[in-house]
Amino acid sequence: MTAGVTLPLWLVVLAGVLALIGLLDRLLVPSVRWFVRSRANKVLDEVGSRLRIQIRPFQQTQRQVLIDRLLYDEKVQQAAAAFARGQNMPREVVMARIRGYAREIVPAFNAYFYFRVGYWLGRKIARLLYRVRVGYTDNEGLARVPPDAAVVFVMNHRSNMDYILAAYLVADQAALSYAVGEWARIWPLRQLIRSMGAYFVRRNSRDKLYRKVLERYIVMATQAGVTQAVYPEGGLTRDGRMRAPKLGALDYMVRGFDPEGERDLVFIPLGINYDRTLEDRSLLLGLDENAKKTGALRAAWNTLAFAAHQVRLMSKNEWRRFGYACVNFGTPLSMREFERVRGLDFRKLAGEERYARIAELGDHLMGSVGKLIPVLPVPLVALVFERNAGKALSELELKSEVEILIERLEAAGAHIYIPRRDRDYAVTAGLRMMLLRHIVEERDGLYAADPAQATLLRYYANSIAHLLAE
Repeated sequence: MTAGVTLPLWLVVLAGVLALIGLLDRLLVPSVRWFVRSRANKVLDEVGSRLRIQIRPFQQTQRQVLIDRLLYDEKVQQAAAAFARGQNMPREVVMARIRGYAREIVPAFNAYFYFRVGYWLGRKIARLLYRVRVGYTDNEGLARVPPDAAVVFVMNHRSNMDYILAAYLVADQAALSYAVGEWARIWPLRQLIRSMGAYFVRRNSRDKLYRKVLERYIVMATQAGVTQAVYPEGGLTRDGRMRAPKLGALDYMVRGFDPEGERDLVFIPLGINYDRTLEDRSLLLGLDENAKKTGALRAAWNTLAFAAHQVRLMSKNEWRRFGYACVNFGTPLSMREFERVRGLDFRKLAGEERYARIAELGDHLMGSVGKLIPVLPVPLVALVFERNAGKALSELELKSEVEILIERLEAAGAHIYIPRRDRDYAVTAGLRMMLLRHIVEERDGLYAADPAQATLLRYYANSIAHLLAE
């Protein structure tokens, strides 16, 4: 008689789970992949006829192939060899680290997720929260951009909504690939963002090996003509003013550019502004030295309180959208023309001269972006109150001050969005938003800024104050 074998219950359950996973991997996962791939191919066929800048073969290449191409790139291999020698580390260990970096960086673009899921979500979210408008557009300049050019949209960074707004408004022209920070690496957001063509970046990383892998990926994508979006400021503005540009991404993009090559590199400046940014109070915590110690905790608390307040307003049917969000598209800058006029070839520059020339390019692009930032009702009214600090204004006086300010802004070449083409309505809309947020108070028919909200008032005024300074 054969003796029986008794197994622990946990082992039986574990074996069953592993068997189920194996079955799913063999039967269901290939079917799901085939389904998603077939949907993506249908979307590619559909959108290919209407996109002005076509989706490049690079974006349709399997992710593992791109990872391998990056891993065995000549300059990455040279960096790996130098790192192994310098750290006295086995080459296999260094290559394993590089493979991890490559897997972290390289996206997995899927046309179905981008143009169906992503576009639908972006459109719904943007239009739910804001009255979305496209203000000024240099149509003639945009029409001159060659269809095969590597296009890079360069924009200011006011809110995390910038990603959604830019992708939504450019979706009829191209599929954007952009860099996102560590905040987007949480599950399941990570998978969705990667399928949208975004690549992950470790902000302020000082790991030279990582920076070389990131550089080579950006160079590869740019040379392949992938349409990208960059935020040279590197992070969200804290005080409302534009930040000094960080030049790393721009430097990477021009490193491999051949002015005599078949494909031009074209930068398109883009200016974004909002009547209300979702993160304004949390961002302002960064200006308070005492609040920095508990900044993350207070920012999280502010976010939860903000969300709870919006839900409460919705339940009372008192919720309103956050005013206007506007985007302006400026005149494209051809790198081929930029280098020709200045007698440059960035591939041949090094050291201080290269840094100086990259800084010149960065200042030129961000100067163009700054001139494009839309003047909206809330920033317009905020700037009037900022310049009349401590003074109470009647509605007539406020409108008169706004008229004077608009004339000065127009003389300076600013792009002003006037809702309904009615200046009185613009003042009313901006004032109403500021009264609802208690930035401005009304007493006996006179309006004055609340001193306790001076920093928040200045934040919105700063978004357009530079237009007068110029």
